[in-house]
Amino acid sequence: MKEATLSKQADNYTDDFVKLLEESFNHEFKTADLVEGTVVKIERSGILIDVGGKTEALLPLRELANLPFEKPEDVISVGDKKKFYILREENEEGQLTVSLKKVHHAQNWEKLDEIRKNEETLSVKVVSLVKGGVIVEVFDLKGFVPASQLRTGIPHESLIDQELSVKVLESDPKRNKLILSEKLCLAEERKKIAEEIVTKLEEDQVIEGEVVRLADFGVFIDIMGIDGLLPISEISWQRIKHPSDVLELGQKVKVKVLNIDKELNRVSLSLKRMEENPWVKIEGQFKEGQVIKGVVNKITNFGAFINIFPGVEALLPVAEIREGNVNPYEELNLNDEIEVIIKRFAPQERRIGLSIKDLSKQTL
Repeated sequence: MKEATLSKQADNYTDDFVKLLEESFNHEFKTADLVEGTVVKIERSGILIDVGGKTEALLPLRELANLPFEKPEDVISVGDKKKFYILREENEEGQLTVSLKKVHHAQNWEKLDEIRKNEETLSVKVVSLVKGGVIVEVFDLKGFVPASQLRTGIPHESLIDQELSVKVLESDPKRNKLILSEKLCLAEERKKIAEEIVTKLEEDQVIEGEVVRLADFGVFIDIMGIDGLLPISEISWQRIKHPSDVLELGQKVKVKVLNIDKELNRVSLSLKRMEENPWVKIEGQFKEGQVIKGVVNKITNFGAFINIFPGVEALLPVAEIREGNVNPYEELNLNDEIEVIIKRFAPQERRIGLSIKDLSKQTL
């Protein structure tokens, strides 16, 4: 009975030992991770490293150092304890392949991940333009700033060699993927200073700014460190199809402060109000019954808009083109210069009515 008990205890001790031994080898090694190890043997084919795995990891000689060396012992010695970069996960024999020269590379990825977690700001240098964004250099690594995360929204040549302040959106060393955002960084910085700047601005104030982004609906102008919106309707008194018809990225321009929203820290701007209102200019220059020439700016189902003075459009209704059923798209062409008669003149209401039909009657 006693012998059976002792035998059972011995079996339990053996099972516990095996279990502990297996647990000691049960490390999850992943590519691009750093692992601590001890040099156990230096061979011609490579160096064996004890990293706590089932077998020693292999450090190929080509992965020993970036600088040339005559023999491995010039760089590393048996018993050295170092951090190693996992190049390849365990093979069928349970052996890892590691690198010493990539440790600095891996440490930089770790540093970037810490920066991402702490939401810190990075300074990076633009090295090239690619489809959909720009490539930047940081910690000897290459990162990508998508166009949607650029302040300008559009990659352009003047960005090359420029320093950008960015936030880390994604850092994945296994996929060699580093995504950064300039917009996120700017939003944080401007949130801190916007309130102070907005309190210094006044409506109708003239201020110089820089065009930093073009959009279909308008332009963003950097004024004193914050972006003010210049709506497309406030760019020119004349009809324009897109802000790029008048402005370009990086252009310095003087604008007038149109509106200030202190609660939201938003500023609306106007460029056209830097000039005299053309509707004021035309008072006294035109009158009803006057025959003039104008250029067709826009054609619609109900008529056409005719430019009769820089920044002033008058309406030529479809019923005033000629008698009968009229298709304005067949009667008129864009950019054509036509002769018309002013049928209604009310510049205070910004309304001018034209007629071709009455013009033909007048000549009879």
